[in-house]
Amino acid sequence: MSRLPEIFRSMHTFVQTPRLTRFSLQPPKTVEVEFCDGKVFNLSAEFLRIYSPAANNKIRSAGGERVIHGRRYVGIMSAEPVGNYGVRIIFDDLHDTGIYTWDYFYHLGSNKFTLMRNYVKTLKKHGLSRDPQRK
Repeated sequence: MSRLPEIFRSMHTFVQTPRLTRFSLQPPKTVEVEFCDGKVFNLSAEFLRIYSPAANNKIRSAGGERVIHGRRYVGIMSAEPVGNYGVRIIFDDLHDTGIYTWDYFYHLGSNKFTLMRNYVKTLKKHGLSRDPQRK
């Protein structure tokens, strides 16, 4: 009986992501994904770039926190299918190593506003900007 809450909790933490029904690349600025549960997410190039799943995506800021900055105007050049589970997006800043799975798109779309708000707060905390540095 003492394991019942643990079992119940583990059953509710596993949620199957709805199946992707449509992927639409709208270069240079957005990707639109639609899922079988009817949810449609429009994800900007900047948002996808800063939340790239690539290991080399992150740049350490002075505070030791990993932060990408200056990508407000980044664009998407193309996207290449990767198996039946995702795509590799090629950005115009030449970042091309992130593989975005359908599950990850669903996560990003479902949490877009919270993720972006937290991102802006992190930038402010470190004195960074979404705008590219002037040369």
